[in-house]
Amino acid sequence: MENIFDDVYFMKKALQEAEMAFEKGEIPVGTVIVVDNRIIARAHNLTQLLNDVTAHAEMQAITAASNFLGGKYLQNCTLYVTLEPCQMCAGALYWSQISKIVYGARDEERGCINMKTKLHPKTTIEGGVLAEEASQLLKRFFIERRNLN
Repeated sequence: MENIFDDVYFMKKALQEAEMAFEKGEIPVGTVIVVDNRIIARAHNLTQLLNDVTAHAEMQAITAASNFLGGKYLQNCTLYVTLEPCQMCAGALYWSQISKIVYGARDEERGCINMKTKLHPKTTIEGGVLAEEASQLLKRFFIERRNLN
């Protein structure tokens, strides 16, 4: 039997979270955390709503997944996120010992790759999954924001 749960499937779920952020006026970044082909956490940016610069989608998802698992380590988990994690989120992912990070669009300026942020030695990272869809959502958000101001 073919496994219908793949990187594209889970990134689409993360994009749904990003759309929810968009609708709330948040920068549209969404994420899901998966273990054994099961989503255990869903989140999107909440920095405006919570008035908290640390309320990135990844941070919210790490907390939710840790609560679900009953522990602070996310070994054997995969994080799907629509935008490459920033330094802060990559640092939190380092400490969570997450096994894999899959992101959509690159963040050339503030992303963890260009910033050379260290990930946990056992963490793998893969990018470009539905990158165009994620990038277009971000571009649409910032175009609309510019037109409001």
